[in-house]
Amino acid sequence: MDAPPVPSPPPGRPGAHDPYVEFVQQAQSHGEMSVGHHNQNYVLPLTEPMARFVGRRPGTPAIVRLPARGVLPVVIRTWNEADVLGAIKGRVPGVPECLAKRTDSAVHSFVEGVPLSHICKNGKPVDQLLVEALMETVAGMSQVRRDVLPALPSGLPSGATDSRSFLRTLAHRADREIRLPNWREFGGLFAALGVPSDALARLADRVPAMSRRPHNLLHTDLHRDNLIVSDDDHPLACIDWELATYGDPLHELATHLVRMRYPETQWDDVTGAWAAAMERHRPSAVKGLVKDLRHYVGFERAQSLYPDVMRAAGSLEDRLDDTSLKEATASVHAALEAAAEPLGLARVPGESEIERILVRWRDSRHRRPTGFRPVPALVWEPDRRVPEHPEFPHAAVEQALLAEGAARASRVFKGTAHLNSVVRVPGIDSPVVVRRRLTSFCRLEPSHLSEHAVLQAIERSGADVTAPRVLALGTSHVSEPFAIHTYVGPPHGDRPPSHPVNGLLPHEADGLVNQLGALTCVDHKGLDPIDGKLDFYTWLSRQLVELVRKLPGKSQQLAKSLGLPDADRLSEILARHQVTPRTHVLLHGDLNPWNLVRHSQHDDLALTIIDWEMAMVGDPLYDLVRHFHLTPTRPEIRARMFRRWESLLAPEFTKDWRQDWRVYRWVEIVRSAYVDLDRLVTGSGLDAPNVRRAVDSYAMTLAAATASLGLPARSTAHPRLTGALPASESVRR
Repeated sequence: MDAPPVPSPPPGRPGAHDPYVEFVQQAQSHGEMSVGHHNQNYVLPLTEPMARFVGRRPGTPAIVRLPARGVLPVVIRTWNEADVLGAIKGRVPGVPECLAKRTDSAVHSFVEGVPLSHICKNGKPVDQLLVEALMETVAGMSQVRRDVLPALPSGLPSGATDSRSFLRTLAHRADREIRLPNWREFGGLFAALGVPSDALARLADRVPAMSRRPHNLLHTDLHRDNLIVSDDDHPLACIDWELATYGDPLHELATHLVRMRYPETQWDDVTGAWAAAMERHRPSAVKGLVKDLRHYVGFERAQSLYPDVMRAAGSLEDRLDDTSLKEATASVHAALEAAAEPLGLARVPGESEIERILVRWRDSRHRRPTGFRPVPALVWEPDRRVPEHPEFPHAAVEQALLAEGAARASRVFKGTAHLNSVVRVPGIDSPVVVRRRLTSFCRLEPSHLSEHAVLQAIERSGADVTAPRVLALGTSHVSEPFAIHTYVGPPHGDRPPSHPVNGLLPHEADGLVNQLGALTCVDHKGLDPIDGKLDFYTWLSRQLVELVRKLPGKSQQLAKSLGLPDADRLSEILARHQVTPRTHVLLHGDLNPWNLVRHSQHDDLALTIIDWEMAMVGDPLYDLVRHFHLTPTRPEIRARMFRRWESLLAPEFTKDWRQDWRVYRWVEIVRSAYVDLDRLVTGSGLDAPNVRRAVDSYAMTLAAATASLGLPARSTAHPRLTGALPASESVRR
């Protein structure tokens, strides 16, 4: 027999008493309050008017449930809780009853007992008898008929057993209902942490085929606060049904395992208890348990990342003490570690980097003018190597640093070694970019020149080179260095800069060569103290040998097993070659496509060259050849660039280039064989698109390097190389 409708009192006549409103007001004034993630709950006895209204005895305990204030939208909702409770009344033992409701509140019956969280804290094992009792209740939910439950919203899987569609739908709903509503405020924070906007969508695309299981009623939020321990016939009662849904029963088990915070040693016992209970009630629900449970656990950890990070960051808005910051940092780091694999995150930042990101996020909010409190000044120290810029005074620097933490996701760009936040500053016509070095990134290839000094030299020269200008240099929070540059990219909207990732167009090839020619006019004296002491090829060879010598032990061992020579042997091989000396010029050193920004309008230079951190002084031919190595280049574009380069530059910069360019090309192939291998082993920099593309083609790089060195390639076993090497290079077990 279906439950009677829950009373929903209409507004009373003018001047008439409304027992519901009066009871809610009394609850807020005199009730015993507890606060959950989604609701504020007030416990107090029913008053006589309210008892008459709901048909209960006066003095009976009840709970008033109100939405918690300022709660972020971080859950997936399928039904109204009152409708669920009405449907399962008498069908699931021990659940509360909704006595009355209104749009934004409800009054529930009180479930006698103590929350499990008061008896057994998170991380502690739960008594196995309680686990088995709970799993019996969970399994019993499979007996609630679909036709007695509320109607499902449109867009949910129509198949009653399609597990793959159900999990994919969950991932898309999490993206739409959790990530998207909060992305405007928190998207920049997630981008700085290395979580892309499409992470959940990509997770949905990766869901594999799974066993078919009959769908049933799910609670989906069975953690210790929502389990009431009592002494009656049902030792565990499940409360707080607002996230209930209908779907694959493995989703229930996965959310319970993660949210219950069992010690890992108890997971197998809990899973076994669930399987045993399901075998008694619905044996087909256990099909594929071992194979498929991990996919639901992965999703739960992935979607939990978003509320965990947002709550941790939000906790800092009005709490500026070190303890709160450390707690928030640890929470974010743990959430990222748990979600990294299911979301496909290439790298999890270390706690020091997370702390700095949270501080900047907190500063951008705590220092916003509100009219109710003074705005504390942001403390930063200017670097005297870059004097105060007439177009960007120190007051503008402070405003840029304040805006940095609040930058939207579409204006936060994470490169191999830097985090770049594009911000607007009041009184400054164009946006600027705040650059921070990623503290957890360790570049194998050293930087030889100071980027700010290089950019200053280019600006002083007046050469036709389109590069950013340095506006400020300094340190903020715990001596963290930063630089502020002019921004290169679309000045308005959220469109990111465009890069020639698939190679240069003809006019872009001409523009880049024009700028390489202009670099010969930049005075590089004083930038490089060792310039001229060695010929460039000898210096470059020594740099590569030292790079190989300093590789981590695991990378060296794997390189050897793949047939790559050690540092001493490589030095001998490199010494067999010679390159004609050419007049040295300032080089960019890393002309990959993501360091070239397309101009919105056609002009003679076509591209702006950014990220000069790898700049060096040396042979101008090297910059051009390294660009060909890093960028997909069609033969006709390469020939075009060589012709133009030779015609634009004086002979002292180009002599004998035809016999030498292949030597540099060979050196870069060999360099990549070591550098990309180390990235595969360590995972360093894999979230940068240029690095990702390089390691994805590692099999070809390795084959070309060993062939050019005249050495046989050998296969080896290493999990980092799975998928990077072709079948012929697969592991020999």
